[in-house]
Amino acid sequence: MKKYHPVDSLQSPRFAGVSTFMRLPHVRTLEDVDFVVVGQPFDTATTFRPGCRFGPRGIREASSILKAYNPVLDVDLFEHLSGVDYGDIDIVPGYLEESHTRITEGMSPIFESGVTPVILGGDHSITLPTLRALHRHHGPVSLLHFDAHSDTSSDYFGKPYNHGTPFYWAMEEGLIDPTTSIQVGMRGHYYSKDCHDYALGKGMEIITGWELHEIGIPAAIERIRERIKGTKVFLSFDIDFMDAAYAPGTGTPEIGGFTSYEALRLVTECCLDQNMLGMDLVEVLPDLDHAQITALAAAGVIHAFLSVLAKNKAA
Repeated sequence: MKKYHPVDSLQSPRFAGVSTFMRLPHVRTLEDVDFVVVGQPFDTATTFRPGCRFGPRGIREASSILKAYNPVLDVDLFEHLSGVDYGDIDIVPGYLEESHTRITEGMSPIFESGVTPVILGGDHSITLPTLRALHRHHGPVSLLHFDAHSDTSSDYFGKPYNHGTPFYWAMEEGLIDPTTSIQVGMRGHYYSKDCHDYALGKGMEIITGWELHEIGIPAAIERIRERIKGTKVFLSFDIDFMDAAYAPGTGTPEIGGFTSYEALRLVTECCLDQNMLGMDLVEVLPDLDHAQITALAAAGVIHAFLSVLAKNKAA
């Protein structure tokens, strides 16, 4: 069986001009791999600062500093996992519904194969078509969502789909089970309180940013783990969960947030021993990312998730 592990070269003729994620080989294959890194470079659904279509490129470039061994979990990723950089989903800039269709069709064979995808966004609207693909093969799943915003508005200016609406429509379409799902870190401003009221009315649990600061990370981890245990889980991580000081390169930065350490600890401890079907990390905007602060944080969070996958498999 061929195992796909990091390579020395950071470039591949097949994906010219795109750095590998953590020096993974660029191979569009689902055979003999445990995970794939997939770019979804779409940002037509942003409402403030565009440019996160270049997020996948920025995260890949920052990831070249990462190494395989995670001393926190005492695990070497590639002793237990095989993975490749699968390249990007071909989207159509400027055309949301067409791009979402391409994302759903592009992600479907990955979920069907049982390979775990790590998705590089892109704006947060990409999670909706990803969940549509996931639902085809697993039915409704639990959502573990870290963000400054709930993204549960029903529409923006009369239109249903943008990066502030994916989880409203995910619940409306039955893609996630809100009674086993949880949103964490919400602290941004909203057009109205309806978005929170809608999610809570559906059975969603929410730990707001203010509450998370008050109860602390260990208590939040306990609540999150209890919420999702025994279920199939998809992790969606918006980089603006972190405070603007730690993630300035994003389209809707928010103050009053969380450190990169807190993000790493939450992802690591919440996902251990859970049935994680995949993750996305969205809203990295390289053009406004001084010294790659945001991209490095994004790559680190993804590394934590992969480390958990390795630890879970080793166990």
